[in-house]
Amino acid sequence: MFRKILFFILSGLLTQPLLAQNLDRAKLDQYFDALDKAGKFMGSVALSQNGEIIYTRSVGYADVEKGIKADDKTRYRIGSITKTFTSVLVMKAIEENKLKLEQKLADFFPNVKNADKITLYHMLTHQSGIYNVTNRPDYLSWHTQAKSEKEMVDLIIQGGSVFEPGTNTEYSNSNYILLTYILERVYQKTYAQLLQESVTSPLALTYTAVGGKIQPQQNEAKSYQFRDTWKEEPETDMSVPAGAGNLISTPVDILKFSNGLFGGKLLKPETVAKMTQVQKRVGAGLFAIPFHHFQGFGHTGGIDGFSSMFGHFPETKVAFAITSNGTTLAVNDIAIVLLSAVHQMPYEIPSYQKFEISEEELAQYVGVYASPQIPLKITITQTGKTLSAQATGQQAFPLEPREKNVFVFELAGVVMTFDPEQKTMLLKQGGGQFNFRKEQ
Repeated sequence: MFRKILFFILSGLLTQPLLAQNLDRAKLDQYFDALDKAGKFMGSVALSQNGEIIYTRSVGYADVEKGIKADDKTRYRIGSITKTFTSVLVMKAIEENKLKLEQKLADFFPNVKNADKITLYHMLTHQSGIYNVTNRPDYLSWHTQAKSEKEMVDLIIQGGSVFEPGTNTEYSNSNYILLTYILERVYQKTYAQLLQESVTSPLALTYTAVGGKIQPQQNEAKSYQFRDTWKEEPETDMSVPAGAGNLISTPVDILKFSNGLFGGKLLKPETVAKMTQVQKRVGAGLFAIPFHHFQGFGHTGGIDGFSSMFGHFPETKVAFAITSNGTTLAVNDIAIVLLSAVHQMPYEIPSYQKFEISEEELAQYVGVYASPQIPLKITITQTGKTLSAQATGQQAFPLEPREKNVFVFELAGVVMTFDPEQKTMLLKQGGGQFNFRKEQ
């Protein structure tokens, strides 16, 4: 899952003053109670303003099987939010004259295609063109197995290049995997040691560390996907993502990190400014996150069944963090609620009413659907009272009935409307509409 970036824009127009002291915590609690009751979200959230934590909440279970509830000390895999930490370590190395932004990848890994043209800055900002190793078709066959540096580098080399360095921006975990190895070579220390020395110790991040095999007894959350009930997901071996996605943390620790970064406790102001220079909304380990007319910076994360997001708004000194070990909602939707609450803006408490449909009725939607508009097929399958969809080369995902002939996958904003008599299906996602017809 961490191979797929979740990038969102929070839109609108802010007219209300910031009144964090008037934050309606009771209403926020009602919102998360609604998600919890409907089984929509398991995880933890936190809000801060002026560097102070003003709200935290945890719902659901860290361990569903043993009935262990999550709390504000539960640690989650945070996926690609790790990249922001790694970017800080690289920028720290540059401040210490250990590395240079314009330094070529060829100084470290000359066998990577275009290594003599790729700079460290290209890698930090996803402009390198290096193929994203976690997009390999066979990725899910080996992601749970331990990998050495050589094995990962060989896999990255095999992927080649998808564009000339500096000519485009395309997200690739390979960039930050290689940056991890470069840091370790330059300092002759492990990534975990560098993290502890330069980030977690100075900021007193008690719950942030390089992850290993999940340890529920240490209040580390397992991850889940919802298929009739919460089903545990396989664990990616953390040697695979390295500094592209190997950290565990809590929302409060993530906010301490964010506030420390933008508060000048980790890097020089001019270095942080360089990180926030965005092209196509992508900076060095940060994304642009607009909320109304305010500009924030942050990152998203996804690995196995975990999803996460944080954002920091320097102008208003507001920050949020979300970590989840199981959700059927996009974390962006939750982020909008948190930011609306702290900015004294209206938001609704959702009312989830389950639409009941029989197994016999579900059977009419099963089949393989193709569209002349996009080069993939979608296979609809049924298991009991659950309908699932799987696009070519992707993982299957559950569909929730919303009304007659209409199914949704809220996590990705997918809406499918079927016409069983005409044997058609209309797919809506991200403002696009695609017409499918059943082949079999």
